[in-house]
Amino acid sequence: MTEEGVTLYRGLREVYIDRTTSSFINGKEGKLYYRGYSIDDLAENCGFEEISYLVMMGELPTSSQLESFSKELKSNMELPNEILDLIRLVKDAHPMDVLRTAISALSGFDSEVDDNSAEATLRKGTKLTAQAPTIVAAHARIRQDLDPITPDPNLSIAANFLYMLFGTVPDPEDAKLIDKDFVLHAEHGLNASAFGARVAASTQADLHCAVTTGIAVLKGPSHGGAAESVMTMSLEIGDESNAEKYIKDTLAGGGRIMGFGHRVYKAVDPRSLHLQDDLKALGERKGEPKWYSILQKVLEVMQPYSRKGICQNVDFFSGAMYFLLDIPEDLFISIFAMGRI
Repeated sequence: MTEEGVTLYRGLREVYIDRTTSSFINGKEGKLYYRGYSIDDLAENCGFEEISYLVMMGELPTSSQLESFSKELKSNMELPNEILDLIRLVKDAHPMDVLRTAISALSGFDSEVDDNSAEATLRKGTKLTAQAPTIVAAHARIRQDLDPITPDPNLSIAANFLYMLFGTVPDPEDAKLIDKDFVLHAEHGLNASAFGARVAASTQADLHCAVTTGIAVLKGPSHGGAAESVMTMSLEIGDESNAEKYIKDTLAGGGRIMGFGHRVYKAVDPRSLHLQDDLKALGERKGEPKWYSILQKVLEVMQPYSRKGICQNVDFFSGAMYFLLDIPEDLFISIFAMGRI
């Protein structure tokens, strides 16, 4: 058998495997839509619960539908004690490994695990959407030898995550930032983790298997790790006056400037524009505007590359935002996963 005449599509570029109405990306113009709605409108006007309903059900919920769906999410946030015990056993593992392992183990507590009907899959998907933040927050506390915190049914998913992570009801503005971040990460077509999950699902494996596969793929530094890398870069730069030399030295040495470039977008990632404004406001509110200033200087120095289609992506500002919210750096990828599940 010969390879002559065979075309290889590295990274599945320009390869189409299915049709979807969940999202649409116009990479040339830098536009993103969920179920036909612009991400710009959704990010400013909808909460994560609404977006979860939209992506799952195909339409925005009515007020009564949203109330019912939110109650269902909140009622499923608590974890079985056995899962908490499992987290204690692997407390020194990376948060993404713990999230992957816990979700896999949760299949043993779901009576519908082998039911792949649309109705059962939606119910299981709703549960996992609710349980993921609890897993991540519980692990973050357990590894500090602190007790996990039971979710508060009066708080949103995003506010509950911060509450369960830190032990105090969060500032509403902080919760709003995490909520919007979940919205911005909720859906993005057939990226590597979504493709991995689809491959698992195509074998008629159960939803827990598919989600576990997606999380495993997302952990890869070429996929989900950029937000952490951007914050590491910002810490190394230290001050905006050092940014230009840092970037030029990095590029001259064959290195990459993290947070730039995207396989789909040839214009600015629209999600990054929302995070840009939010980071500026957060930095001013927290009395630490330097991180925004550093990243703005990086943008300025990298401007010539934008003409070549290498623009900032969603990870460019998100890491600094998490950092200012006192979220540990190794949880950054997990936040991506929580929004995407």
